[in-house]
Amino acid sequence: MTVDREADSRPVVAGEIVIVLLLSLGQSAVYAVVSLIAKLTAGKPLSQQAAVLNQSQSPRPYLDLTYQLLGIFFALIPVALALYLLARDRLQPRRTLGLTAQRPGFDLGWGTLLAACIGIPGLLLVYVARLLGISADIVPAALQPVWWAIPVLILSAIENAVLEEVIVVGYLITRLRGLGRSPAVIVACSAVLRGSYHLYQGFGAFVGNAVMGVVFALFFMKTKRVMPLIVAHTILDTAAFVGYTLVPHSWLSWL
Repeated sequence: MTVDREADSRPVVAGEIVIVLLLSLGQSAVYAVVSLIAKLTAGKPLSQQAAVLNQSQSPRPYLDLTYQLLGIFFALIPVALALYLLARDRLQPRRTLGLTAQRPGFDLGWGTLLAACIGIPGLLLVYVARLLGISADIVPAALQPVWWAIPVLILSAIENAVLEEVIVVGYLITRLRGLGRSPAVIVACSAVLRGSYHLYQGFGAFVGNAVMGVVFALFFMKTKRVMPLIVAHTILDTAAFVGYTLVPHSWLSWL
């Protein structure tokens, strides 16, 4: 009697995907849904509530810095786990996911272009979503005015980029391909997951990030490189976090 080893391994891989996601962005998606429900039932319009990112964790500056750095470090542990699991299955994650520095021009060029193509329409979507009342007031950064605020915000942008693009694009797509899922299903899963953990910001953020997820998933499936996506995401988040901190808020009142 022959044993279909590939068929036997599918439940194991499916279980692995669930565990990795529940330890990382799947967990964030659950909390985002709960946060959105809380906002919708708070007794005031969604547009009059705030979604605050990068908040201070302590009024004591150096204790706050410690918390910020620990948060960034531990947020990246699921990335290490995902790469380890792929390496365990001899999938050579650096090459499979395109996590190499062999094509810096390609990565930086496409990353910058993707950031521009996503970021500019994204600002318009934020504006429209606020007008329609389907988005909370997004505060990208709320750290104390300390010397380390900008470096920490940049590190936070890099952490977000690495975590999201490696897990939601590289790892998830690689595993779903291995399970034999169709390209349409793979793109939909990646895009919906990306949109879902942004729901705490409102429905506009879900739509915008889901569209971004479609673009990024298709790009990865075409190029087999996640590095340009990390570059693009880092640029977007750095511009949002640092820009919000440095630009006078009166200039941003139109949002």
